[in-house]
Amino acid sequence: MNRHRSFSGVVADHVVLIALSIIFLTPFFFVLLTSFMTAGEAGTRAFWPTSWHPENFVAVFQKLNLLRLYGNSFMYAGLATLFMLLSSIPAAYALSRIKFKGSRLIFVVIVWAMLLPPQVTTVPLYVMWAHLHLTGSLWPLILPNLLGDAFSVFLLRQFMLTIPKEYSESAKLDGCGEFKTMIRIIVPMAKPGIAASAIFLFFAAWNDYYGPLLYTSENPNAWPISYALATFRTTKNVNWNYTMAASLLAMIPVIIIFFAAQKVFVQGVTLTGVKG
Repeated sequence: MNRHRSFSGVVADHVVLIALSIIFLTPFFFVLLTSFMTAGEAGTRAFWPTSWHPENFVAVFQKLNLLRLYGNSFMYAGLATLFMLLSSIPAAYALSRIKFKGSRLIFVVIVWAMLLPPQVTTVPLYVMWAHLHLTGSLWPLILPNLLGDAFSVFLLRQFMLTIPKEYSESAKLDGCGEFKTMIRIIVPMAKPGIAASAIFLFFAAWNDYYGPLLYTSENPNAWPISYALATFRTTKNVNWNYTMAASLLAMIPVIIIFFAAQKVFVQGVTLTGVKG
């Protein structure tokens, strides 16, 4: 009886969360079940497959050349994330720890850059990359991260502001310069914020469709998996069983990465302050 009441109490206390979980998970299960159907059954109102066809995943893997697409996506997302961290961490450290003239103005400009739609700069940037003969590849999407990412700088700065200044001041008293203090003191303490920024950018790059459409549409060898899925749906006349199977295969790496880094990611998001 106590167990029944305890279970009922847990359900009552979390009824909203349970309802939201069902709402968010229902589309995923729909995709999963459809991926095991035949092409004819996937186009009907059937929710549960009458027969299971795991060979859909093998067919999709072969038709899409997923190994190449995975490689392109990992190159794009991985290098973009690495370059962002190399440029954004020093910028965030300077804005959060070093007092210099114009730092407030620079921070305001960074916030403005976050609000600027990417379509505004599409034409001049495309012309620039075309003159550099880099169109038809993913490099126009990767290289700009060497100059930092506005959202990442903002997020990292806010996180670093939550780290007490006494730590960096003690390091400087021991003879550490700014660079040494950043590497040895601030970066290890800011690992949750760094992980959150890295995961945000990695997922954004992995799911990016507009950028690859703009720069790689004429070169199938450079397509990431996000863009290839859209063209696959068109060329296969919307065979939903194959489309859903391909979508699941595209989600597997990011699901694994998220759950592997879930603890530090959530910690980084929840601890990021809002100090100005």
